[in-house]
Amino acid sequence: MNAKPRVTSIMSTHKRNLISTLLASLLGLVSLQSAAFDFKGALKDAVEKEIGQKTDSQTNPAEAASSTDSAKANSTTASQEAAFNWKNPSTTEEISLGREIAGNLLGAAPLVKDAALQKYVNSVGRWVASQSERPELPWRFGVIESEDLNAFAAPGGYIMLTKGLYRKLQNEAQLAGVLGHEIAHVVKKHQLKVLQKQQLLSMGAGLLSDKYAKDNALISKAIGSGAEISARSLDKSAEYEADRLGLSYATRAGYEPYGLAEVLQTLGQSSSNDASVALLFKTHPHPDERLTALSESVGSQLDKITGKTLENRFYLLK
Repeated sequence: MNAKPRVTSIMSTHKRNLISTLLASLLGLVSLQSAAFDFKGALKDAVEKEIGQKTDSQTNPAEAASSTDSAKANSTTASQEAAFNWKNPSTTEEISLGREIAGNLLGAAPLVKDAALQKYVNSVGRWVASQSERPELPWRFGVIESEDLNAFAAPGGYIMLTKGLYRKLQNEAQLAGVLGHEIAHVVKKHQLKVLQKQQLLSMGAGLLSDKYAKDNALISKAIGSGAEISARSLDKSAEYEADRLGLSYATRAGYEPYGLAEVLQTLGQSSSNDASVALLFKTHPHPDERLTALSESVGSQLDKITGKTLENRFYLLK
């Protein structure tokens, strides 16, 4: 957009397969040379672990007998590795869980095969994430093959947006606003907290006194349902909080403050019969409601702040 909109004018006008149920001044000096993240590479350990578990379960009796002593020697280590502290997951556990959830998502909707696009989105996302309260996370961003209009955040810093949503963006400030919203979900552990609650309940009251869940089946279930949980509606307060924080992160990063508001306005103009926004409307408050809440929270505080939109640098899909 050529002219800078005011918050008041924007506000007044007020995430087949798994993917169908799924689906957030210095800037000119930021380098766009950081390498694009290879989700498949990051998931290599998880895949090998899964293959190893299946192989172990199919070992013949003779091989099993010959490896008994070794298995016993490593039983303590294996038990420790299987343990997952659902009451208070460590950052390492959070990242590991998010990585495997992201792997499940990518099995349903792979990354768009455009290395330059992925590199660009990672550069913008990591810069915005560096302005958050958790800059130390190994933030990873990607655009996935889906025409739906949605974005997804997995625990530990794994964030994806759909190709359909990316096509709706007009400049880098809008991209920063969308990614900022998803970054905020990770920072505040919104999806992780829902997942924790579900897993603790599924473990049963009798296990709540035990600090750790050591059942691999429970962990596997959590990984399998993680994406579904994140696609369900978070409570409105979580979405509104992510909007506020996302706007703040993007502004701190040097972007024009109203990028997210512009995207919400565009989404709000979509027809409720449009299949591409059906899931978004089902799992999030309506964009008009989000704009109103954002307006009430921000007011005119950002009217005098100027930032960059960088439409000339915005990567256009081929």
